Amino acid sequence: MCGDLEEEGVQLEEFYNRFVVHAQSVLNSMKAVEGKPGGGKNALNVHLDGVFRQLLLAATDETNTSEEVDSYQRLSMEPLVLARIAGFMAAHLPLYEDPLRRVIDAMMVGYSEGEIEVPDHDHHHGHDHEHTHGNGHTH
Repeated sequence: MCGDLEEEGVQLEEFYNRFVVHAQSVLNSMKAVEGKPGGGKNALNVHLDGVFRQLLLAATDETNTSEEVDSYQRLSMEPLVLARIAGFMAAHLPLYEDPLRRVIDAMMVGYSEGEIEVPDHDHHHGHDHEHTHGNGHTH
């Protein structure tokens, strides 16, 4: 029983570490594109990329978090805060712009960008990797 809890803690740490590595990769690729002349981005897109970059950097920065909150807890809960902010802001847009659909579409794009290959390793955690989530992809 105790070994199961320790294994789960290691797995959660692996999830967080994969997130940090992937986030750093995305941030580095954004820097590479940003530095190219004639990128063709308008001022609004530059601003939005900057907001995305700041939020992603903040999500990987553990220095502003209490030691009582572990990294995986933060990773699992911060998307809810961001969704709340997105909903709050979208509620102030005119309905003819269909703000909720735009927020959901953007969230699904981010979700698909977040999917990465998980290395195949030997572990026993009680589920089959060939299950579906109803959205067309499997693990």
